[in-house]
Amino acid sequence: MKQIFLESHNIKNQFSGLGQFNYHLIKGLYESAADDLKFVVHSNINGKLKNDFGDYFKYLHYYSFTRYKALRLPFKYDLWHSLNQNTKIEPRFNMPYVMTVHDVHFAEGTDSGDKTARIKRFQEKLNRAHALVYISKFAQTATKSIFDTSNHEEHVIYNGNPMIDTSIPVNFEPNFKPNKPYLFTIGEFTERKNFHSLIEMLQFLPDYELIIAGNSERPYLEKIKQVITANKLESRVHIPGKISETEKKYHLKNCAAFVFPSLKEGFGIPIIEALRFGTPVITSNNTSLPEVGGTYATYWEHYAPEYMAKKLLQGITRFNADTQLKQDAIAHAKSFNWNNTAKAYLKVYRSVLNK
Repeated sequence: MKQIFLESHNIKNQFSGLGQFNYHLIKGLYESAADDLKFVVHSNINGKLKNDFGDYFKYLHYYSFTRYKALRLPFKYDLWHSLNQNTKIEPRFNMPYVMTVHDVHFAEGTDSGDKTARIKRFQEKLNRAHALVYISKFAQTATKSIFDTSNHEEHVIYNGNPMIDTSIPVNFEPNFKPNKPYLFTIGEFTERKNFHSLIEMLQFLPDYELIIAGNSERPYLEKIKQVITANKLESRVHIPGKISETEKKYHLKNCAAFVFPSLKEGFGIPIIEALRFGTPVITSNNTSLPEVGGTYATYWEHYAPEYMAKKLLQGITRFNADTQLKQDAIAHAKSFNWNNTAKAYLKVYRSVLNK
């Protein structure tokens, strides 16, 4: 039986996009139950994973020192899959190699030592790779505009939608519930999420409050606080930090709109999670977001606060007035399925192994 190594140590952070990708792809592979392949999962949360998936996988504990070339894992596999293009964990030996490309944002922007190092690392991975899998057509186009991928087998495989079960306990109450209609967003507190633009917009939406959830233990939080204070919106902007899955579901269902003004995305899972609830989505018209949101979301072309407010109200009205649009949006969100994603990856593995 062929053995496939899944370099998946980013799975440890379930509150990040990469952590979600790692977990749900592995779950999809488990549910696909391929009987001709054996998978080795590389992580430092193997106890939790074994509780979820039993003995279907072999589990190898992740140690950070294995990122150093002299201390790489001393094992050879039939195929190595790097689930994150930025990981420093690489195989010691030559072997068939698949890489998932989420984005190449690291290669854009101003020059720096970190940017140079990341480009060099990505190019080394390209030189090693036999097949590249992009999570969106945008990610493929962006990669090909910077790097030469002409000698590689290439695939676009969309992420699935982790929001399958939309049920919420009948008597559930979130830790915080606004008194007014509210807007909701969630994500890592980084500059590219552009959350501060929502606060500037809120001054033109006196009837709404705003919840910004996610990992707020980042330097960007200070900028968020400064913008809140400058606009005197302390009573209408709420930052709960990381929230439970049930609380996320509650807000996705009950918010007036899900707002996602990101500057750069490789995919954009939160917008299909929101559409799964039949909730209006207002997001940026850039990178992968129009590809994923389709005609079901409303898009900001720029971030002038008054314009954003006007566009948001138009989007909410358009979506709520069209029952068919809402039904189609839910069907669109359901079409992103992790089991289908996993089956597509299995085809890639077999294609590379059979060469």
